[in-house]
Amino acid sequence: MLVDFRPHTRLRGTKPVDLTTSLVPVVEALGEGAVDLAKVRVVSDWVQYRENFRDVVDLRPILHSAPAGGGAVPVPMGAREDDLEVAVDVRRSHDVALKELTATLLRSAPDRAVLEGWGRGSESLVWDFNALYWSALELWEKATGCGYEQALPGGESDARNRDAARELIDGLFAVWDRLSASNALPEELYVVELGVGNGSQAKVFLDEFRDRDREHGRGYYRRLHYLMCDYSQHVLDLARETVAEHIAHVSSFALDATRPRTSLGFLQYKVFLVYISNVYDNLPTDEVAHLGGRTYCVQTRAYLPAGEAAELAGSVAASTQELPALVHKLLRLGPALLPEAAAAHFPDVDSAVGFWRRAWAALRLEERYVPLPGLDTYPLTPVTGRVGQIPLSGELLRPLLESGADVRMHVNNGALASFVDSLMLLHPFGTLVCHDLFVTDIEGYRTHFRGPGKYDGSVVNWVNGPLLAHVGRRRGFDVHYDRFRHRTGGNIVTMTAQVRD
Repeated sequence: MLVDFRPHTRLRGTKPVDLTTSLVPVVEALGEGAVDLAKVRVVSDWVQYRENFRDVVDLRPILHSAPAGGGAVPVPMGAREDDLEVAVDVRRSHDVALKELTATLLRSAPDRAVLEGWGRGSESLVWDFNALYWSALELWEKATGCGYEQALPGGESDARNRDAARELIDGLFAVWDRLSASNALPEELYVVELGVGNGSQAKVFLDEFRDRDREHGRGYYRRLHYLMCDYSQHVLDLARETVAEHIAHVSSFALDATRPRTSLGFLQYKVFLVYISNVYDNLPTDEVAHLGGRTYCVQTRAYLPAGEAAELAGSVAASTQELPALVHKLLRLGPALLPEAAAAHFPDVDSAVGFWRRAWAALRLEERYVPLPGLDTYPLTPVTGRVGQIPLSGELLRPLLESGADVRMHVNNGALASFVDSLMLLHPFGTLVCHDLFVTDIEGYRTHFRGPGKYDGSVVNWVNGPLLAHVGRRRGFDVHYDRFRHRTGGNIVTMTAQVRD
């Protein structure tokens, strides 16, 4: 048996974790169960997101070969052939009968309303829920009585920090002054913001830009084109109202953040600043793992626990068997149209929104490890159909996965696709700046839980900073990470990417 207790820092301090109560009951249940202890992993995490997709104890099968039809997978010499991973949330483990719960799971599969088949994490319907949140945000906010930004730590985004905005603007002016001195500065000066939110950051930037330009005296504000981009048209409409006094310099685009060039291709090599805040952590991602010398993809499938499923079905006059179809109909049509398509269950839009919120709160993810036949066969980003665009090979993961002890980490497929596409927009003297939840060292995946969690109605995962940096540098960009300098505390990190000198 291998025991991996990750929140080791919580074994000390003013309120230390009691290792015996969070781990020993699980080991006792395993000892009394019919499992081969030599092929079991026990992984303990501190799941800091109070709303998440995990139960206190989860069982994760570790497959020795690909599922039916997947073909044989070579086994490296000396690889450890584990059968099962038992995952424990230490934060919640003291509130339950841990031994009995583990023993029950080992005896038989729990009763669940399964909503989808097994697949890569980035393909799960949790991302359909995530997309629905942003497309129907107005209805969600009406039901909750508060804006989505209030779900962020501190109730607002660091993006609106004025000191940070001035620092960005002064950097732009320094670049533009040098280009102007050599008659190389274009007439039109483009800045792109991906994930504009309610427009507060854009307003801060534009206000500060106008004021700094008055002091600077070069007339850059007159030439500025600020492009606000977001997935949600509702969010863009709010943002346009926020920046109304600057509207002559602002354009807005509803786009998929993973493929910005689909809408902004006309700006290729013209943008001096691509600005992103709290977007990458909200884009679809797979997880991969290197365990005992073998590489695995973490497959998931969404489900509702039996008790919550029965309660949810009863609330809309449906059977538990009808529930998966109703959830899929919600995700396909949205709550505004659901009453028309399923009038017997939803008399009005408010009832459909209530169903959506309760389903999201109850939603969980099952997981299993499926061996990868070879990293070169695993695409990190999808083929987009764009001429000359090919997916990134999973071989880019090798130096990270094989960097030491066993590790499980995010691939951040959506963020990676967005990052690579955004680099193509940059002027040779342009900069990409991103504030987000970055893991800056692979060791961070070995010691902390990094998602997925739930922020209001959306998904949040930390972002694999070493992977983005590795990919960026292979494309000729210097990529750096720094702690956000303009607010103490918090987990936000600033990534900066520029063409290598």
